[in-house]
Amino acid sequence: MNRDQMKGTAEKVKGKVNEALGRATGDRKQEVKGDVQQATGEARKKAGDVKDTVKNTTRKPG
Repeated sequence: MNRDQMKGTAEKVKGKVNEALGRATGDRKQEVKGDVQQATGEARKKAGDVKDTVKNTTRKPG
């Protein structure tokens, strides 16, 4: 797992927490912030996945 994958996953978790807190308290702004964080985290994680795939496919065997 590379740095982008880890940071993306962490951002998604923070987003889930913010979304849940927003829903629990009725704070729509915090709920939306959580949704945005989750989307940002997912995008960063996917970028890390692509980097990992490229790294693994360009690696010379043996």
